[in-house]
Amino acid sequence: MPIVKGLVSALMLTLNTLFWGVPLILLTLLKVIAPGRRLKQLVLQSLNWVALNWIGVNLWWMRHWLKPVLDASVPDNLSPQQWWLVISNHRSWTDIFMLLMALHRRIPMPRFFIKHQLIWIPIVGLAFWALEFPFMRRFSREQIANNPKLASIDRTATERMCRQARSTPIAIFNFVEGTRFTVAKRDAQQSPYCHLLRPKAGGIAQVLNLLGNQLDGILDVTISYTNPSPTFWGFLCGKEAPVRLHVRQLDIPVWMYAPDNPEEQQHKERFHTWINSLWLEKDGLLDARTDHD
Repeated sequence: MPIVKGLVSALMLTLNTLFWGVPLILLTLLKVIAPGRRLKQLVLQSLNWVALNWIGVNLWWMRHWLKPVLDASVPDNLSPQQWWLVISNHRSWTDIFMLLMALHRRIPMPRFFIKHQLIWIPIVGLAFWALEFPFMRRFSREQIANNPKLASIDRTATERMCRQARSTPIAIFNFVEGTRFTVAKRDAQQSPYCHLLRPKAGGIAQVLNLLGNQLDGILDVTISYTNPSPTFWGFLCGKEAPVRLHVRQLDIPVWMYAPDNPEEQQHKERFHTWINSLWLEKDGLLDARTDHD
């Protein structure tokens, strides 16, 4: 029965999290009290090892227990010793495990832009904090207008992650739509795309400005589901229909590196034109692969 399979899957995910949670908590305490950035970096490397093994064990039992049908196309020249910015469309929490199945240990330990509310998830939220994931609060324009200081909170979180990234290879994942796609959200924001929400270029622009030519490139990921309404619970129940994942490597144009562009507004407009053009191509690819929405 699918529901039994889902419960067993949830149990295995929980047990694996509890198992690796022990060294995670101990290392987090050590990171808090460790004197000096150098020692904290050594502890962070150990935390990365814990996180990679947590991911690896999850992927192992998912492949053997859930047996998802994933058709992944990935460049051959990727390395965990490189720096990457990974951007993707977003439909379900399942996206994260599909991305990890395709890219785990082919690129460095991932860092996701995540919602601040996720810090309250037991153990996992602690891991996000200890591993220095950037927590995004995503204030509305009205909130920022009433309190301009709010605009710097997300920017500061991204800057903190990018400072750490300069000394250790990193893969920065960004679901640039900011939330999971639904038809209702698409219609509410009057998105010009059939299968996508409007992309947000601010996070990408900031990462590129901060890391500059240290990045080896951008990995543009397109995820498409045969199932018109994918859910993480359906995935845990082993009911997810075939998933296709296409990764293409993009070079970073020189103009994107400008950190203090004297014509800042033109730079922003150029960035928005670039991401919207990319999203138009992605929408066409999804249109050829899916018959939903």
